[in-house]
Amino acid sequence: MLNTIRNFTAIAIVVVLGLAASPAIAASGKSDKNKTAPTGTPVLWREPGDIAALDLLAGPGGEASKPDLSSVTFLEVVLGGYSTKYRVRDGVGREWVVKVGKEAQPEAAATRLMWAVGYNADITYLVPSVEIKGKGTFENARFEARPAGIERFGEWEWSRNPFIGQREFNGLKVLMVLFNNWDLKTSNNRIAHVRGTSGTDELRYVVSDLGATFGKTGNFISHNRNVPKDYAKTGFVEGTAGRKVQFDYHGKSKSVLADITTDDAKWIGSLLARLSDRQIEDAFRAANYGEEDVSLLAGEVRSRINELVNLK
Repeated sequence: MLNTIRNFTAIAIVVVLGLAASPAIAASGKSDKNKTAPTGTPVLWREPGDIAALDLLAGPGGEASKPDLSSVTFLEVVLGGYSTKYRVRDGVGREWVVKVGKEAQPEAAATRLMWAVGYNADITYLVPSVEIKGKGTFENARFEARPAGIERFGEWEWSRNPFIGQREFNGLKVLMVLFNNWDLKTSNNRIAHVRGTSGTDELRYVVSDLGATFGKTGNFISHNRNVPKDYAKTGFVEGTAGRKVQFDYHGKSKSVLADITTDDAKWIGSLLARLSDRQIEDAFRAANYGEEDVSLLAGEVRSRINELVNLK
């Protein structure tokens, strides 16, 4: 009897150890949050050039960088955040982080609009349906690239970074309000180290998680994400006071919006105004919204751009 118990225990230990090592249930042990970034030039924004010529359907990665969906293989679970995320390898061996759930669509759209006006943005694609070998089939999966040569390091803070007080940084904050991003927290921000060809490396400051957008802001009970009808019903600019803009915003880190001037807001508005209606719609088409929601979301974005441009 004693031998039987010992044998059963030994088998159980082997099974547990085997499951823990199995790639089918592996969880990511990799973290870029606590790494110390190397030296380099901090970069938040660069002149976008001919905004009217940009392809917002393809986004910052263009057509050539789209994931090869002929074979998508699960590598590991990526821990942290609201949404389920998987690290995968596509048919040509490139690695991606796939996000599924309510945050996938709004993030794909917001990324394109940020990129269009000159901000650092992750390369993302929204795939309407994909089979991930070892996990199953998923609808509306956001693929985020992990390009070779770009290494993600620690987080940056909204209240402490090299760009405080600069027009470009305040423009980024205006964009967050325009998207109704109620989740302005440090853990959603990353620094990407990019080696420069001329010997000067860049530290690119990125808002890496834009999933809590295109719904309504509010507290942990009232806010939501990816609800176009609610997004279209919410306010944007409440008014101005002493050349500072007051926003109808109810989310985390509201205090960081206090120093946005009318000049800052009009500047980012003037960049956004160079986008055509078609381009704004394409940002949402790229996120696989239906045409009714595309029209609703793009119309609200255009209305908010006009509010910025017409500030007094």
